[in-house]
Amino acid sequence: MKFNRKINYIMLALGLLTVGACKDSFLDEKPYSAYRAGGNDPSTIDNQLLGLHHTFAELWGYSGRQGFLACWQIGMDITSAGSTEGVENPFYQYKDLNPENGGVNYLWQKCYEFINNANIIIESVGDSNPKAAAEARFFRAYAYNILVTLWGDVPLLTVPIKVPTFDIERKAVVDIDKVIEEDLTFAMANLPDVGAAKTESRINKDMARQLAAEAFLRMGMRDASYYAKAESAATDIIGGNKYKLIEARYGKYLAEGGDYYRDMFRQGNMRRSQGNTEAIWTFELEYNRTVNGGTIDNPQHRRVWQPAYHKWDGMVNADSLGGRGNGRLRLSNFMKYTVWTGLSGDIRNSNYNIRRTTNYNRPGFSAEIGIDADGFRVAKDASNAVVVKTIKTGDKVVPFRSDSLEVWYPYPTKWGGYDPTDDFGYALVKDWPVMRLGETYLLRAEARFRQNKLQDAADDINVLRDRAFKTARANSGNANLGKVNSSDITLNFILDERARELIAEENRRMTLVRTGTLKSRIAMNGDTQPTTKVTTGFSDYNALLPIPLSEIQLNNKNGDFLKQNPGYPGAK
Repeated sequence: MKFNRKINYIMLALGLLTVGACKDSFLDEKPYSAYRAGGNDPSTIDNQLLGLHHTFAELWGYSGRQGFLACWQIGMDITSAGSTEGVENPFYQYKDLNPENGGVNYLWQKCYEFINNANIIIESVGDSNPKAAAEARFFRAYAYNILVTLWGDVPLLTVPIKVPTFDIERKAVVDIDKVIEEDLTFAMANLPDVGAAKTESRINKDMARQLAAEAFLRMGMRDASYYAKAESAATDIIGGNKYKLIEARYGKYLAEGGDYYRDMFRQGNMRRSQGNTEAIWTFELEYNRTVNGGTIDNPQHRRVWQPAYHKWDGMVNADSLGGRGNGRLRLSNFMKYTVWTGLSGDIRNSNYNIRRTTNYNRPGFSAEIGIDADGFRVAKDASNAVVVKTIKTGDKVVPFRSDSLEVWYPYPTKWGGYDPTDDFGYALVKDWPVMRLGETYLLRAEARFRQNKLQDAADDINVLRDRAFKTARANSGNANLGKVNSSDITLNFILDERARELIAEENRRMTLVRTGTLKSRIAMNGDTQPTTKVTTGFSDYNALLPIPLSEIQLNNKNGDFLKQNPGYPGAK
């Protein structure tokens, strides 16, 4: 009986399944979310927006080529080559810059990734979610501003690419600038105010205003009416009274040596919520936590900007020195010396901010060395040893003559960071300073200079000088120390001040190309040795980058659609 009853139950269950299977609705999908390209579910859209932040982290945190970040700094006025990885070499040996360069290709690829993914969001939300559209349009404008600054005419895409496409053509900069202006105007109107976004790292109105000020300055080179627009965008940030320059020490490191400028760039001090009243956009990265992407790849900022002092026998990696660097680039003579001429007391050049000296820190270290007539370290029995000296822990470092190329040189400390559980320090897990009020004043000063408002421009520079010389003025009793006059204001002066204020923060190549000064500023570098590290081979056409060869090949299936920039291989 039990056996027969069991058979009956099975047959009943199969019969019910058969009845259900006869209806078409049985096969209907009932998804519990709409996480797909083009989905308009709010959680889907928000995750896609976070994907744009993820792309930002992938772009500037790229480690596949460790010299990628150096491509946008090296071989100009502020830096020269150090222990290069290779991808950055054509940016100071210009004869080798070609359409197959890995740095050029990666930046182009990521810019169009921003654009296509932003287009998906913009198309999906239509008019239903202006805040989401505004954040997507910010990133689209961000990418297009990079592209037209560094490449000139580029393909213009305002809808998602959904099928293989082989006939994409370059469009004039003026056409792309219309999209950038429309996107940023929309973003400034519809993004949340500072403090009102979902997290402080998400895009707000002032981030859009800062980007607009920069983009409008570039557009002003073609149409001078944009200079007033740039000034207005910067003024909206400054006049909003939401930010204040850091002029006093604050935060986690008050018990350590330091100064108030240095405090802004220490991990744990960099966000508005951590006391940084100057921060407009601090991109957040943390261990084991996703904050708009969290730790992506292995960011190389420290290894690019800081020297490899760990190679000295008397040194160990330390937080006070910023951890382990590789010296991919080094400050030029212009940046080390010339730009600071007559500016004694400028806090931005203190040993906390541009470190020029240090002491042996390996516990128990002691060694006998020789010192030559110029004060460099040599073997104690070397023929050029003038004196023999015992050095020990705590003594000031005596460098070898060759150390200035890689092991030790004056370096900006903004990218310093050390985790004792990761002494090797391949990745720098630290927040990134992307936009801050100090640059806003410089953008407005430039906009005012372009409109011949020289005293107004000097006033903006003096706001930064008041901060930079605050301590020196108090110590000297000279209230005018570091102040500038309207007669001091030139474009080169503003670019010098950007170097002092924004070294290791701004994309220097973007700034010099935007202002049309790349060639003239390269000549100011000042380095003549070693000859293998000096910038050579620059031609006027190098002001714009080559279109990646792979993009040309993909888009020339049926004709000559994507043309190469003049001067580079394949140009017609």
